[in-house]
Amino acid sequence: MTTPDRGAAPLVLVEDLEVHFPVRKGLFGRTTDVVKAVDGVSFALERGRTLALVGESGSGKSTTGYAVMGMERPTGGRVVIDGVDRATMSEAQVREATRRMQIVFQDPASALDPRMRVGDCIAEPLRIHGIGTRASRRERVAELLELVGLPPGAATRLPREFSGGQRQRVVIARALALEPEVIVCDEAVSALDVSIQSQILNLLLALQERLSLAYLFISHDLSVVRHIADDVCVMQHGRIVEAGPVDTVFVAPAHAYTRALIEAVPRLERATRAP
Repeated sequence: MTTPDRGAAPLVLVEDLEVHFPVRKGLFGRTTDVVKAVDGVSFALERGRTLALVGESGSGKSTTGYAVMGMERPTGGRVVIDGVDRATMSEAQVREATRRMQIVFQDPASALDPRMRVGDCIAEPLRIHGIGTRASRRERVAELLELVGLPPGAATRLPREFSGGQRQRVVIARALALEPEVIVCDEAVSALDVSIQSQILNLLLALQERLSLAYLFISHDLSVVRHIADDVCVMQHGRIVEAGPVDTVFVAPAHAYTRALIEAVPRLERATRAP
């Protein structure tokens, strides 16, 4: 975890974000209600920092991440990427924002095409963006595999030949291919065994230190969040109910919902009492 330049503008600024979904019924699909998945969320993600969105299933944290990525259209509010509002971006700016922001999903098995060799999976973003030649892309794939702790020979193998943790390393390598500044981690370790979770978290921390990455880390696991995050926003029913530095929020939570989440994880309580 790194210390940001407090004088610099945030890399990602979210202001009063709303993502509402209509509930339609009847033969003509008339809107009868609205589900407010995200309802007035604001936060800032600074360069080289990790901001965690934490909450129970249905709290709106993943939908918030998708809106930041441009995968969900906001109903209201703004997502500002390095000073530019997503809603006003030109086609070229959207393409650039896509390059600068990547996502790592929960299930690496479904995130990878089972018919594509690992090297092709990693090189796909480079090919789509027209970056490099075939030879240079192969070199870049080898660099990325080494960066995430996999051997060069992994490039010729299929995803099914790897364990869950190794597949997630492949997904991370693909996310790094375009040299992004922000990675949204959507429950990126929750599908892995606890011992493998630790390895992937340590890899993410090492990559952040080496590449000055910013993470928007989405998780329901408070012990994981405390290990990796600098700052945390606690979400409930589409709103942020508490936010601040992770140590402050977890040691002295101000909101009843935050206290309930912490009390539900016994090992986290033991950790906060350690000297």
